[in-house]
Amino acid sequence: MNLQPVILSGGSGTRLWPLSREQHPKQLLALNGELTMLQATARRMDGFSGRLPVAAEPIVVCNEEYRFITAEQLRCCGCESHRILLEPAGRNTAPALTLAALLALDDGSDPLLLVMPADHVVRDGAAFQRAIDTGVSAAQGGAVVTFGIVPDQPETGYGYIRVDGELADGTRAIAAFVEKPDLETAEAYLASGEYLWNSGLFMMRASVWLKAIEAFNSDMAAACRRAYAGATRDADFVRVDKVAFLESPSDSIDYAVMERLVDSGLDIAGVVVPMAAGWSDVGAWEALWQVAEKDDDTNVAHGDVILEDCSGTLVFADSRLVAGVGLDNVVVVETPDAVLVARKDRTQDVKKIVARLKADQRTQASAHRKVHRPWGNYDSIDNGARFQVKRIVVKPGGRLSLQMHHHRAEHWIVVSGTAMVTRGEESFLLSENQSTYIPLGVTHRLENPGKLPLEMIEVQSGSYLGEDDIVRFEDTYGRG
Repeated sequence: MNLQPVILSGGSGTRLWPLSREQHPKQLLALNGELTMLQATARRMDGFSGRLPVAAEPIVVCNEEYRFITAEQLRCCGCESHRILLEPAGRNTAPALTLAALLALDDGSDPLLLVMPADHVVRDGAAFQRAIDTGVSAAQGGAVVTFGIVPDQPETGYGYIRVDGELADGTRAIAAFVEKPDLETAEAYLASGEYLWNSGLFMMRASVWLKAIEAFNSDMAAACRRAYAGATRDADFVRVDKVAFLESPSDSIDYAVMERLVDSGLDIAGVVVPMAAGWSDVGAWEALWQVAEKDDDTNVAHGDVILEDCSGTLVFADSRLVAGVGLDNVVVVETPDAVLVARKDRTQDVKKIVARLKADQRTQASAHRKVHRPWGNYDSIDNGARFQVKRIVVKPGGRLSLQMHHHRAEHWIVVSGTAMVTRGEESFLLSENQSTYIPLGVTHRLENPGKLPLEMIEVQSGSYLGEDDIVRFEDTYGRG
């Protein structure tokens, strides 16, 4: 038996807007160090010396929309995986884990699944691994193990677990799960010593999870089994059947199973391991300020930032200089297309701004100006009524689809690198400072045959410049 990491990489992180967007959520961002949160999660069990070996590749469950950047980030941090499960739509964490359990059982083994959301921060990796090792015996014995964070403040943003006495294997019995409390109740929980924060971290045998979900939510189990039975493989990705998966109820691991295990009569125990590892789910900007390294005035600065006479303030500069004077307990987040300014104690309400953006159909709710693609990225640096200017970067070996536009023409200017251009029936190379023109309605393709990134400027002109004006005839990456 081995320990199989399962990374749940769904969610949109709306309270971390404008840095986190629907199409580029917080787990894909480097918020607290050089690694993105996904990469840090994938590396979290590096060097584990506990009683079980760790599987060579994690199982990752993510949204189909950001599958390529997920695979690329895993590859770049040395955690490449050929077991990336794609959800055609969000159905919360219980169906995601059910799909992962079915995949884990495919080879005839029954590993321990270590279930980790991709958007957590853990500052003490050694303490994290010790807590995981403590829970292994209970999980091997058929229990569903969760990990409760030892609270260090009266937090109102987390759910809590009330615990009973310590069991022989070092775990604690679960007395009850309780919802997010008000401040007075949270203070009482902290004083009692009987409560832990509910972390969303779990461990159990794959077969045990399936037994539990079938007992408590047979409709979900059946829908996930049908979806997985109809799955197809595409490079690193496992695509489940969309129609079947959409029939699954949406529910969390906590609501679907964990809370029901308490006094359920089912022969599966639910236990908790206390953990003190500098954990945070970084649910809002204030939470990031709490876990980040601070200066002598308790400020957190990321990027090109100058602060004068400021305290308790977080400033995140993404694309330009941001200067602050006389700020106390304020959050400022700058991106190329949006700026957030908020009182630090009100950052939970940022999700209300995102809701308004969605209601107004503003693109800033879902996408950044810089958009990642499997072949590289593009940044829309200027636009007007009938034109748009993009900075395009194609990674070595990258190849855009063979395509055509009905409503726009394009001018391409190579800034650095070498471009292989297909235009109609002809193909030719362009080098630095050379350019070409793609008329409206002409089939074309852009490739990077070199060993260095290809950087170019694209000027689009026409009556309609939307990304949906693309007719793809051939695509290396399987996009329709």
